[in-house]
Amino acid sequence: MTDGFLVPGPAAAGPLTASVARVAELAGRLGLSHGEVFDVHQLSEASGVPAAVVADLLEGRPAGEPDLQARFLQRFDLLRRTRLKSNGRRYTQQEIADGAGMSRQQAGALINGDRRPTMEHCDAIQRFFAVHAGFLTAEDVDALDGALQRTEQRLLQDYADYAGDSDPLERLLQDHGVRGIAWRAAQLPTDKHRDKVTEWLDMLLESVKPTVPADSTRPKDD
Repeated sequence: MTDGFLVPGPAAAGPLTASVARVAELAGRLGLSHGEVFDVHQLSEASGVPAAVVADLLEGRPAGEPDLQARFLQRFDLLRRTRLKSNGRRYTQQEIADGAGMSRQQAGALINGDRRPTMEHCDAIQRFFAVHAGFLTAEDVDALDGALQRTEQRLLQDYADYAGDSDPLERLLQDHGVRGIAWRAAQLPTDKHRDKVTEWLDMLLESVKPTVPADSTRPKDD
């Protein structure tokens, strides 16, 4: 790690690996350093994942908080520290309660960990702080992957502007051929979706196989 950013190592296998690779490739195309796109503290703020866990996950080390309530408390605390009012001050418990449609006592119990949050609580707090759905509850590896995918979308738009393309995905597909197909498939949310792509490709490959004439396999007469 250098000055708060990390040069990614072999990230844990799975979607996170693919996201790291895509972001790194796009950064290279745009002439950006790894420090500009893999800043641990920025990724922590964007994902809600503690900076130390972000660093571990990018390095391929197992990390993260498995307990849902503990993750909620970490993320809620991060929101209160980083999503500030226009005057630079934190939102009070009463302001959070009013904005999220709950009592001050409910808000205080959630902040202090005296009450387990419901999905309704999480949705209301996420709307109040204007963060994406799942910010307070996603597992750490998924939350970091989501933050990297949002980084990727921003870089794709920058790449489109840089290259003058109306469709940066199409440009990447042209540049990388089959790799472009894999690149798109990697963005699908679950293995079930990716398995479906594999089935479609198998069907396509079967449909374009050259037809062998029935008599072509017979031995030729001398």
